[in-house]
Amino acid sequence: MSKKRFHDKHHRDEPRQQVAESAVDGIGGVAAKVAAAVQPAGAYALLADYERRSLAHDPGVPEQIEAPGLWRALGFRIGEHQFVSGIDEISEILMAPPPVTSIPSTRPWLLGVANVRGNLIAVVDLKQFLFDQRTHVTGRARVLVVKQSGGNVGLLIDELLGQRNLTDADRVGAEGEADPRLARYVTENVMMGQAHLGRFSLVELTRAAEFQHAAL
Repeated sequence: MSKKRFHDKHHRDEPRQQVAESAVDGIGGVAAKVAAAVQPAGAYALLADYERRSLAHDPGVPEQIEAPGLWRALGFRIGEHQFVSGIDEISEILMAPPPVTSIPSTRPWLLGVANVRGNLIAVVDLKQFLFDQRTHVTGRARVLVVKQSGGNVGLLIDELLGQRNLTDADRVGAEGEADPRLARYVTENVMMGQAHLGRFSLVELTRAAEFQHAAL
């Protein structure tokens, strides 16, 4: 075949090739458009529904989330009494009472001193201090470490009840403390569900003269 005839045939076949390529591209383009129009439409509708529901559920700004007079506290039990104390009053929680070394000529509620990571702390049986009843240590017993002048002190309790959040609404109808053994430390009593909680001031406890003087 001569060069001229080959060149002419090539030019005659080129439009056919372009048409074929255009047809293939066209099918692919149509398929892509169909896929975009059909399959993603369901996903888009789902996302749009999520967006609509998210906008409908407005959590508000942090200032709106915080309830009026919110007071974060830890709940704990001593015998049959349930108390709450401010989280800022407790520096640490020991999940098990540590071994203690007794101190001669001290009151029975001062169990002794314990070495906690190289720091000596006095350990007090809070139930015995308040109600003159020895705490029966179980697997639920904990020690609340509280700062005081002259060093930290650990308070043995029967059980930790976890975090409690009190608001001004919870304090409506709060009662004073009738038990004279608790009157200085419990500023008020509130109801949370079925629980009767005394608001216990650990600051007042560590300041009390009878608590500071443990020697006989």
